Amino acid sequence: MYLEKINSPSDIKSYSLDEMKELAKEMRTALLKKLSIHGGHCGPNFGMVEATIALHYVFNSPVDKFVFDVSHQTYPHKMLTGRAYGFLDERRYDDITGYSSPEESEHDFFTLGHTSTSVSLACGLAKARDLKGEKSNVVAIIGDGSLSGGEALEGLDVAAELGSNLIVVVNDNDMSIAENHGGMYQNLKLLRDTDGKAECNLFKSMNLDYVFVKDGNDLESLINAFERVKDTDKPVVVHIVTQKGKGFALAEKNKETWHWCMPFDIETGKPKFSFDGEDYSSVTRDYLLDKMKKDKDVIAITSATPAVFGFDEKTRKIAGKQFVDVGIAEETAVALASGIAAGGGKPVYPVYSTFIQRAFDQLSQDLCINNNAATLVVFAASVFGMNDVTHLGIYDIPMMSNIPNLVYLAPTTKEEYLAMLDWSVEQNEHPVAIRIPCCEFISNGEKITKDFSKLNKYEVGQQGSDVAFIGLGSFYPLAKEAAKLYEKKTGTKATVINPYYITGVDEELLTSLKLNHKAVVTLEDGILDGGFGEKIARFFGNSNVKVLNFGLKKEFLDRYNPADILKENHLTKEQIVEAMYEKYDAPKEVLQQDVDSIVEKLRGIGAIEE
Repeated sequence: MYLEKINSPSDIKSYSLDEMKELAKEMRTALLKKLSIHGGHCGPNFGMVEATIALHYVFNSPVDKFVFDVSHQTYPHKMLTGRAYGFLDERRYDDITGYSSPEESEHDFFTLGHTSTSVSLACGLAKARDLKGEKSNVVAIIGDGSLSGGEALEGLDVAAELGSNLIVVVNDNDMSIAENHGGMYQNLKLLRDTDGKAECNLFKSMNLDYVFVKDGNDLESLINAFERVKDTDKPVVVHIVTQKGKGFALAEKNKETWHWCMPFDIETGKPKFSFDGEDYSSVTRDYLLDKMKKDKDVIAITSATPAVFGFDEKTRKIAGKQFVDVGIAEETAVALASGIAAGGGKPVYPVYSTFIQRAFDQLSQDLCINNNAATLVVFAASVFGMNDVTHLGIYDIPMMSNIPNLVYLAPTTKEEYLAMLDWSVEQNEHPVAIRIPCCEFISNGEKITKDFSKLNKYEVGQQGSDVAFIGLGSFYPLAKEAAKLYEKKTGTKATVINPYYITGVDEELLTSLKLNHKAVVTLEDGILDGGFGEKIARFFGNSNVKVLNFGLKKEFLDRYNPADILKENHLTKEQIVEAMYEKYDAPKEVLQQDVDSIVEKLRGIGAIEE
């Protein structure tokens, strides 16, 4: 066995071509076994086995530096850089991340999980090298799907002017996560069809040298190409054509399905864990398809992740022109939605929380300044969402809730979500975002009659006194549980509030709480700094009502257990109630003078009668 003997890339330098081919087989076997047990990125890694072997055979990592875009194709690289144990020993599968990580190895230079970044980062490494007068190769590895991201094209544009060694390996498997979309892919097809000889060449037009490899899964061709460009004194693109899912028949046949996978049975390909029944993806899909049939102005937008809202290949065909995939281009997705809304359309853009971070400027500038009525549906915005450090979805509330004009909503049930979604699609007054619950899928069959156009009006789910629990979105059930425990311990029924609106404060309701509440507790599924709870605390700042904010501390988490994180942040019902007594031993009665002023204010706004 070859793989188990490899401790560093230098170990393969003496391998013959036949030995490297055997190594490739062993790597695919290890990949298949781990993925079937652990899950992970399947197709991209199967397709990059030979290219990774060739890169490490020709170049001298870590002196020569490899920068992998998005990290979806880094598993073979990890196998060859002293981390094969993470693929050979089931007990150590979790010892390595699914992404590049300098903490793991000197052969990784960045922690990466978002797309289109490798060329720009590699340009930075090359520039630093040149300033120091050093000599080495800097290699950016990027997939064709990632080229649709604006930063990738910006990086290529900068690379052309470096005037020194920079090698960009474009792994072209004619796929993004789903199929590619955009004009540049016609040129990539032309280059594939002409063996790289077409006069029209995207890379040459950007003043980059160009090398084409027809079979990017052929070791000999790859080695020859990399040796040709090694130690180059100018920027060059090596365009290799690979097969996504190479060596695993199911992944070769169904490239989109097998881009990423849950644990599965190797023989049948069937997932080991079943997720039958409704979820917010299927609910969103069904709503949009029905709405599209009734209204030709409704359009669904995705930035290369149609699966987030259940738009598989069949569904996309049904939607037709009422579905647009902009590729990996979140910035364009937001701007497109704003433009469609400005033109009288009804755009809906479902997106993962971790990826909407990439479009903050477009949210602010292109959408909200113009106050266009587009709808964003934000998935996996939760401590219960994706848990790799590169894919955290817990920063959306501070980022989005402080943009003027944006209405950010937090439903707690399926029924609330659909009511919000339908209101948002039909109204034309505000840009709206909806934060999908992530803890559990709750459907209670309740008819929602609330008028969401009356902004920032919270709902009292339970009327009590003494203490009010305000549970935002996913944490509304936690607020109800904490209230039950509080009543059990004290005999006092607490008030429980579903705020709905992340972006605003219900001043009338909160003012009324001052009459008979000593404390207000906020619970939010995100970081506290700049979050929802701080808005509530600021409102009560100069009153006798004390406020206790519960949420997540500001930090980068990685591969965590949500239950552990909740406990660390005092987000169990027991800890919440306990902390109330530890921190706020407030009197049960509010000073009479304060009551008098509150009553007067409520009369002034018509909240109570004389």
